[in-house]
Amino acid sequence: MRAPRAGRRHLGDDGMTTAEYAVGTVAACGFGGILYKLLTSDTVVTMLKDIIERALSISF
Repeated sequence: MRAPRAGRRHLGDDGMTTAEYAVGTVAACGFGGILYKLLTSDTVVTMLKDIIERALSISF
């Protein structure tokens, strides 16, 4: 049985973690952009205003 060499490098996955983080960051930014456009659209803003007005007009 041979002893492992000191300083032996693991080859094959160098930089893989960084690439995965980059892809995840780009995907999150794209999703955030789509969500922003959706939530600031006239239809959604009107719907949210109606919901808030109805909630505030309820008498207890």
